[in-house]
Amino acid sequence: MANHSSTKPDWHILVLLLLPPLLWAGNFIAGRAVSASVPPVALSLIRWGLATLCLLPFALKPFLRDRAHYLTYRWHVLGTAITGVATFNLMVYWGLHTTSATNGIILNSFIPFLVAIFGFLFYRQRLAVYQLLGLLVSLAGVLTVVSRGELQVLLTLAFAPGDVIIFLAMICWALFTLWTKEIPATIDRTGLMLCQVLIALLFLLPLYAWESQVSTIHITDTRTWWILAYIGIFPSVIAFLAYSKAVTLVGSVRASVFIHAMPVFGSLLSSLLLREALHAYQLLGMLTIFTGIWLANKAMHQPVVTPTSRR
Repeated sequence: MANHSSTKPDWHILVLLLLPPLLWAGNFIAGRAVSASVPPVALSLIRWGLATLCLLPFALKPFLRDRAHYLTYRWHVLGTAITGVATFNLMVYWGLHTTSATNGIILNSFIPFLVAIFGFLFYRQRLAVYQLLGLLVSLAGVLTVVSRGELQVLLTLAFAPGDVIIFLAMICWALFTLWTKEIPATIDRTGLMLCQVLIALLFLLPLYAWESQVSTIHITDTRTWWILAYIGIFPSVIAFLAYSKAVTLVGSVRASVFIHAMPVFGSLLSSLLLREALHAYQLLGMLTIFTGIWLANKAMHQPVVTPTSRR
């Protein structure tokens, strides 16, 4: 039985694919901005608490309607809640306290490779030649951006304890992506996300009780509250729903490769918000990244037979 994708993804699917890396790039900047004021577990708890308030008005009805399905797919629901919602961002926030933004972006760029490797090892998913080539080309673009176009920058990178933590977070996101694909598309994604967020909050509460004994929250201005509001709404609710829907529509590898666009959007946001100049190496890196994404998605026009689909 073949898995056909005969037409190009239309504009609304491209929006679903590009919106998460745009909003997560903003989350990276926002998370760094409040890291001195709000410790990692508290930041995660505030983030998902705000997300719950945003989700309740329109997610409660499908949440109640689909509750029997959550039990049917309980291990996938529990797994995605713990890895993608609770653990991933908590470990990123934690890791960024002891490593640089550059290292974080480089480690983040390995997510599509982890998705492809785990998909092959555990789900026998095939990786088309164009997908592999696209992953490599877009990774080259990421490295161009973070190294400022200088090989010496990459050769002299020093890795800190936070890098190990962030790499473990990348593994969590790869598992989240693959397990999301295993949850049927017939289950409403807004209700599912509410379920995942509630599980994540239960997971985070005891960690916060421990963290509050050793560190405290220091919010002294309204700017920090606006940043927290952004984190709780845009990269949490909107980006997660868009990413989950994209994984359902185009597959785990094709959706994850768009994560390579994060440094592109990070550079653009820094230019717009922080008035930083755009350099030639950034433009070259952006062009290379989007070339890689285009190559990876050429496979969408080709029929693919996966080992698990043979009868």
